[in-house]
Amino acid sequence: MISVDELYHRVAQPEPPLLLDVRWALGDPDGLAHYREGHLPGAVFVDLDTELAGPHAPGAGRHPLPSIDRLQTAARGWGLIQGRSVVVYDNTGGLAAARAWWLLRWAGVADVRLLDGGLAAWRAAGHTEATGEPRPRPAGNVVLSPGHLPTITADEAADLPSYGTLLDARAAERYRGEVEPIDPRAGHIPGAESAPTTGNLDADKLFLPAAQLRERFADVTGPVGVYCGSGVTAAHEIVALAVAGIDAALYPGSWSAWSSDPARPVA
Repeated sequence: MISVDELYHRVAQPEPPLLLDVRWALGDPDGLAHYREGHLPGAVFVDLDTELAGPHAPGAGRHPLPSIDRLQTAARGWGLIQGRSVVVYDNTGGLAAARAWWLLRWAGVADVRLLDGGLAAWRAAGHTEATGEPRPRPAGNVVLSPGHLPTITADEAADLPSYGTLLDARAAERYRGEVEPIDPRAGHIPGAESAPTTGNLDADKLFLPAAQLRERFADVTGPVGVYCGSGVTAAHEIVALAVAGIDAALYPGSWSAWSSDPARPVA
């Protein structure tokens, strides 16, 4: 994590972090338009659907992980240089930007921070914004490799509740099966526990302090896995767990993959 105050001072240094604007929300395809209306000066727009996810494949869910070559090409296009730090943000409390945080950490980028509060916090502090199209950047030279953060398969997610904790990061009504706005079946993976990502944030969409997050996840035991609808907001839960001092693995296919397989049971 990084606060607005800390970032404000870091961007004035000779080697500032690369800023990535990940403006995305379920049902809102206009992230680039939102970026054009206002973004952190120097930030590069990142398209979650095309740059932080791979092409659709049977059984892989709505946002499968991109191949490492595809992600490296995108990262070099953003201007990411080997060894350079990165700060990611959005305007939804980190729910989209956490995907970029997780993917870059998974791909071996050591220093990736999520801007706490995102664009709203930057604006609240009275800092200036830029508008318009992204500026062309010199190509980066970052070299990425997969597997630096853990993932679990569908079979591993199915077994995990028997010896650890599987957290469902979706809204509670989706977990309970009362509504399902997008995926084939309603409900949750048997044995999973509900822990909506909204519970990680306060009223200003800032992450709760570490002590409160440790209290929130006090009952989490054993190895931990996390899923959501398509592997995006689950990354937000992994950020919160990391702040609380708990390591967790991502089930990338998440509910969109699980619910599309008629052989998988639903609770």
